[in-house]
Amino acid sequence: MAYTKRFDGRKFDESRKMEAKVGVVKNADGSAMFRFGDTIAIAVVYGPKQMHPQHMQDPKRGLLRCNYDMLSFSVPERKRPGPNRRSQEIGKVTEWALSSVVDLESYPNTVVDVHIMILQANASTRCAGINAASMALASAGISMKELVSAVSIGKIDDKIVVDLIKEEEDYEDGEGATDMPMAFTKSGEITLLQLDGRIRPEELKEAVKIGKKACKEIYELQKKALRKMEEK
Repeated sequence: MAYTKRFDGRKFDESRKMEAKVGVVKNADGSAMFRFGDTIAIAVVYGPKQMHPQHMQDPKRGLLRCNYDMLSFSVPERKRPGPNRRSQEIGKVTEWALSSVVDLESYPNTVVDVHIMILQANASTRCAGINAASMALASAGISMKELVSAVSIGKIDDKIVVDLIKEEEDYEDGEGATDMPMAFTKSGEITLLQLDGRIRPEELKEAVKIGKKACKEIYELQKKALRKMEEK
Protein backbone atom coordinates (compact mmCIF):
# COMPACT_ATOMS: atom_id res chain seq x y z
CA MET A 1 0.00 0.00 0.00
CA ALA A 2 1.41 3.39 -1.01
CA TYR A 3 2.06 6.03 1.62
CA THR A 4 -0.66 8.62 1.06
CA LYS A 5 -1.04 10.31 4.45
CA ARG A 6 1.45 11.11 7.19
CA PHE A 7 1.01 9.52 10.60
CA ASP A 8 0.37 12.88 12.29
CA GLY A 9 -1.69 14.38 9.46
CA ARG A 10 0.93 16.88 8.21
CA LYS A 11 1.47 17.69 4.56
CA PHE A 12 4.50 16.01 3.02
CA ASP A 13 6.42 19.33 2.94
CA GLU A 14 5.25 20.53 6.36
CA SER A 15 7.48 20.60 9.45
CA ARG A 16 6.11 20.05 12.92
CA LYS A 17 5.43 23.06 15.12
CA MET A 18 8.81 24.66 15.81
CA GLU A 19 10.04 26.82 18.67
CA ALA A 20 13.36 28.58 19.26
CA LYS A 21 14.64 30.40 22.35
CA VAL A 22 17.99 31.92 23.29
CA GLY A 23 19.46 32.45 26.76
CA VAL A 24 17.84 29.43 28.42
CA VAL A 25 20.85 28.62 30.66
CA LYS A 26 21.99 31.76 32.51
CA ASN A 27 25.43 30.64 33.71
CA ALA A 28 26.64 29.58 30.23
CA ASP A 29 28.45 31.86 27.78
CA GLY A 30 25.68 31.12 25.31
CA SER A 31 22.63 28.85 25.22
CA ALA A 32 19.57 28.05 23.17
CA MET A 33 16.62 25.69 22.80
CA PHE A 34 15.14 24.36 19.58
CA ARG A 35 12.02 22.22 19.25
CA PHE A 36 10.52 20.16 16.43
CA GLY A 37 7.17 19.03 17.86
CA ASP A 38 7.97 16.55 20.64
CA THR A 39 11.74 16.70 20.01
CA ILE A 40 13.42 19.27 22.26
CA ALA A 41 17.15 20.09 22.26
CA ILE A 42 19.10 22.46 24.49
CA ALA A 43 22.63 23.60 23.64
CA VAL A 44 25.06 25.46 25.90
CA VAL A 45 28.39 27.03 24.94
CA TYR A 46 31.43 27.60 27.14
CA GLY A 47 34.38 29.48 25.69
CA PRO A 48 36.51 30.33 23.99
CA LYS A 49 38.75 29.19 26.83
CA GLN A 50 42.37 28.06 26.98
CA MET A 51 42.81 24.53 25.67
CA HIS A 52 44.03 21.94 28.18
CA PRO A 53 46.15 19.88 27.99
CA GLN A 54 48.58 22.39 26.53
CA HIS A 55 50.01 20.02 23.89
CA MET A 56 46.60 20.06 22.14
CA GLN A 57 46.72 23.83 21.62
CA ASP A 58 46.94 25.10 18.04
CA PRO A 59 48.62 28.54 17.69
CA LYS A 60 46.83 29.06 14.37
CA ARG A 61 43.24 28.30 15.31
CA GLY A 62 40.86 27.23 18.04
CA LEU A 63 39.02 23.95 18.37
CA LEU A 64 35.25 23.43 18.25
CA ARG A 65 34.24 20.52 20.46
CA CYS A 66 30.64 19.26 20.46
CA ASN A 67 29.17 16.81 22.96
CA TYR A 68 25.72 15.29 22.37
CA ASP A 69 23.64 13.20 24.75
CA MET A 70 20.04 12.29 25.54
CA LEU A 71 18.38 12.30 28.93
CA SER A 72 17.59 8.80 30.18
CA PHE A 73 13.84 9.41 30.02
CA SER A 74 13.80 11.39 26.76
CA VAL A 75 12.58 8.26 24.93
CA PRO A 76 9.85 5.71 25.81
CA GLU A 77 12.39 2.99 26.64
CA ARG A 78 14.77 4.37 29.27
CA LYS A 79 18.19 5.16 27.81
CA ARG A 80 21.24 4.05 29.73
CA PRO A 81 22.83 7.16 31.32
CA GLY A 82 25.95 8.63 29.76
CA PRO A 83 27.36 8.89 26.25
CA ASN A 84 27.44 5.94 23.88
CA ARG A 85 28.78 5.25 20.41
CA ARG A 86 25.77 6.89 18.72
CA SER A 87 26.05 10.07 20.79
CA GLN A 88 29.79 10.31 20.05
CA GLU A 89 29.08 9.98 16.32
CA ILE A 90 26.38 12.67 16.43
CA GLY A 91 28.72 14.94 18.37
CA LYS A 92 31.30 14.62 15.58
CA VAL A 93 28.66 15.15 12.89
CA THR A 94 27.57 18.33 14.68
CA GLU A 95 31.18 19.58 14.77
CA TRP A 96 31.45 19.04 11.01
CA ALA A 97 28.14 20.78 10.36
CA LEU A 98 29.16 23.89 12.34
CA SER A 99 32.94 24.17 11.96
CA SER A 100 32.82 25.65 8.45
CA VAL A 101 30.93 28.73 9.69
CA VAL A 102 32.81 29.33 12.97
CA ASP A 103 35.82 31.63 12.64
CA LEU A 104 38.19 29.43 14.62
CA GLU A 105 41.24 31.35 13.33
CA SER A 106 40.17 34.20 15.62
CA TYR A 107 40.64 32.00 18.70
CA PRO A 108 44.14 30.41 18.61
CA ASN A 109 45.14 28.06 21.44
CA THR A 110 41.57 27.85 22.70
CA VAL A 111 38.58 25.53 22.68
CA VAL A 112 34.88 26.30 22.31
CA ASP A 113 32.80 23.62 24.01
CA VAL A 114 29.23 22.99 22.86
CA HIS A 115 27.10 20.66 24.99
CA ILE A 116 23.83 19.44 23.45
CA MET A 117 21.23 17.67 25.57
CA ILE A 118 18.06 16.12 24.17
CA LEU A 119 15.31 16.62 26.76
CA GLN A 120 12.61 14.84 24.77
CA ALA A 121 12.93 12.78 21.59
CA ASN A 122 10.65 11.92 18.71
CA ALA A 123 13.19 11.62 15.84
CA SER A 124 15.25 14.43 14.20
CA THR A 125 17.30 14.91 17.39
CA ARG A 126 20.62 15.68 15.66
CA CYS A 127 18.92 18.34 13.51
CA ALA A 128 17.27 19.96 16.52
CA GLY A 129 20.65 19.86 18.29
CA ILE A 130 22.45 21.54 15.40
CA ASN A 131 19.81 24.28 15.26
CA ALA A 132 20.13 24.90 19.00
CA ALA A 133 23.94 24.81 18.87
CA SER A 134 24.11 27.32 16.02
CA MET A 135 21.99 29.79 18.00
CA ALA A 136 23.94 29.13 21.22
CA LEU A 137 27.24 29.91 19.48
CA ALA A 138 25.82 33.15 18.11
CA SER A 139 24.44 34.13 21.52
CA ALA A 140 27.87 33.49 23.06
CA GLY A 141 29.35 36.10 20.70
CA ILE A 142 31.45 33.55 18.81
CA SER A 143 32.52 34.95 15.44
CA MET A 144 30.50 33.15 12.73
CA LYS A 145 30.08 33.67 9.01
CA GLU A 146 26.46 32.49 9.05
CA LEU A 147 23.96 30.50 11.07
CA VAL A 148 23.44 26.82 10.27
CA SER A 149 19.93 25.35 9.99
CA ALA A 150 19.20 21.61 9.88
CA VAL A 151 16.22 19.39 9.05
CA SER A 152 15.57 15.71 8.40
CA ILE A 153 14.21 14.75 4.99
CA GLY A 154 12.82 11.29 4.29
CA LYS A 155 11.63 9.19 1.38
CA ILE A 156 8.72 6.91 2.17
CA ASP A 157 7.69 4.83 -0.86
CA ASP A 158 7.68 7.50 -3.58
CA LYS A 159 7.05 10.50 -1.30
CA ILE A 160 9.67 12.99 -0.10
CA VAL A 161 8.72 14.18 3.40
CA VAL A 162 10.05 16.87 5.75
CA ASP A 163 10.90 16.53 9.45
CA LEU A 164 10.46 12.82 10.16
CA ILE A 165 8.84 11.49 13.31
CA LYS A 166 9.70 8.10 14.87
CA GLU A 167 6.93 6.21 13.05
CA GLU A 168 8.26 7.51 9.73
CA GLU A 169 11.86 6.61 10.60
CA ASP A 170 10.68 3.04 11.32
CA TYR A 171 8.33 2.75 8.32
CA GLU A 172 9.25 -0.29 6.20
CA ASP A 173 6.39 -0.80 3.74
CA GLY A 174 7.14 -0.73 0.00
CA GLU A 175 10.74 0.41 -0.56
CA GLY A 176 11.25 1.16 3.13
CA ALA A 177 12.10 4.48 4.73
CA THR A 178 15.06 6.74 3.95
CA ASP A 179 16.31 9.32 6.44
CA MET A 180 18.53 12.22 5.34
CA PRO A 181 19.63 14.73 7.98
CA MET A 182 20.86 17.84 6.17
CA ALA A 183 22.07 21.29 7.17
CA PHE A 184 22.47 24.52 5.21
CA THR A 185 23.83 27.99 5.72
CA LYS A 186 21.70 31.00 4.84
CA SER A 187 23.57 31.30 1.53
CA GLY A 188 22.65 27.72 0.65
CA GLU A 189 25.95 25.93 1.36
CA ILE A 190 25.44 22.33 2.50
CA THR A 191 27.33 21.67 5.73
CA LEU A 192 25.77 18.27 6.45
CA LEU A 193 24.20 15.58 4.27
CA GLN A 194 23.81 12.04 5.59
CA LEU A 195 21.88 9.16 4.06
CA ASP A 196 20.36 6.16 5.80
CA GLY A 197 18.49 4.10 3.22
CA ARG A 198 18.24 4.21 -0.56
CA ILE A 199 17.35 7.01 -2.92
CA ARG A 200 17.55 7.65 -6.67
CA PRO A 201 19.65 10.58 -8.00
CA GLU A 202 16.59 12.54 -9.15
CA GLU A 203 14.92 12.00 -5.77
CA LEU A 204 18.05 13.20 -3.99
CA LYS A 205 17.96 16.44 -5.97
CA GLU A 206 14.33 16.94 -4.97
CA ALA A 207 15.11 16.12 -1.32
CA VAL A 208 17.93 18.71 -1.19
CA LYS A 209 15.65 21.31 -2.78
CA ILE A 210 12.90 20.64 -0.24
CA GLY A 211 15.40 20.55 2.63
CA LYS A 212 16.84 23.91 1.62
CA LYS A 213 13.34 25.40 1.57
CA ALA A 214 12.54 24.00 5.03
CA CYS A 215 15.84 25.34 6.41
CA LYS A 216 14.98 28.85 5.22
CA GLU A 217 11.94 28.72 7.52
CA ILE A 218 14.11 27.40 10.37
CA TYR A 219 16.67 30.17 9.78
CA GLU A 220 13.99 32.85 10.09
CA LEU A 221 12.93 31.34 13.42
CA GLN A 222 16.54 31.23 14.66
CA LYS A 223 17.15 34.82 13.57
CA LYS A 224 13.95 35.99 15.30
CA ALA A 225 15.01 34.31 18.56
CA LEU A 226 18.45 35.95 18.44
CA ARG A 227 16.99 39.37 17.70
CA LYS A 228 14.63 38.97 20.63
CA MET A 229 17.64 38.37 22.89
CA GLU A 230 19.41 41.48 21.55
CA GLU A 231 16.36 43.61 22.29
CA LYS A 232 16.36 42.69 25.99
